[in-house]
Amino acid sequence: MEIYSFMIHSWMAAILTGIACSIIGVMVVTMGLSFIGVCMSHAAFAGALAGILLHINPVLCSFIFCFIVAGILGPLSDRGEIKADTSLGIIFSSSLGLSFLLLPMIPGSKSEGLKFLWGNILTVSTADLILVGLVSILIAGCVLLFFKEIQILIFNRIIALASGIPAKMIYYLILFLAGTTITASIKAVGGLLVFALIVNPAAAAYQLTYDLKKMFLLSSFFGILSGTLGLMTAFSLDIPAGAPIALCSVVIFIIATIFSPKRKSHGR
Repeated sequence: MEIYSFMIHSWMAAILTGIACSIIGVMVVTMGLSFIGVCMSHAAFAGALAGILLHINPVLCSFIFCFIVAGILGPLSDRGEIKADTSLGIIFSSSLGLSFLLLPMIPGSKSEGLKFLWGNILTVSTADLILVGLVSILIAGCVLLFFKEIQILIFNRIIALASGIPAKMIYYLILFLAGTTITASIKAVGGLLVFALIVNPAAAAYQLTYDLKKMFLLSSFFGILSGTLGLMTAFSLDIPAGAPIALCSVVIFIIATIFSPKRKSHGR
């Protein structure tokens, strides 16, 4: 009975993580900010390490670091002085360097820090599960509330501004939601692999439809499917679930690309 409860607990974590990451992934992929997952996941990892060293809640420090990154990235790319991909590259290299600097400074065993790098969905606590659940609800609620604004912003930011839509606010909201999602998911799938759940399900959905509503639904489904299949693989092989979940999302993307109607239409 305990094993059954343990499996259900892990499965719920996989589902909620898949939903949260895949929803934010649609906005990130369609806006050309796919690298944001890599950038913020390393910022979250650096924040967790800083929290361990300072004896502060690592998840809280991860939130703070991701919010700082979002706060820096927004103005840099918004002014047009530095392109978004350049800003992401600078922040990514800074976060990576800080992570490598902080990790050796952790006294004793480094396992406490490394668990935020690799993650393990099989060891998430009830508090972690509640956090991911709340973040999933928050993201879904924001998408429902600002769907029209998000849709126009994704299509063309200039048109969004001309239409009186608060494009800057929505753009910043997406960045902060991305940071929140990554932080909430880092203990489950790890800083190295969380971007796979953000980019791959959304990219797979993008291969199959132009409709943004369908894209959100398909991406969520692919996120849940990746989590479920990856978790089953992890249970079967007795390994951490992060890597199987990421690889399952890659397989789903490959299949979606092969059967993509867009690919067929371009072939003509």
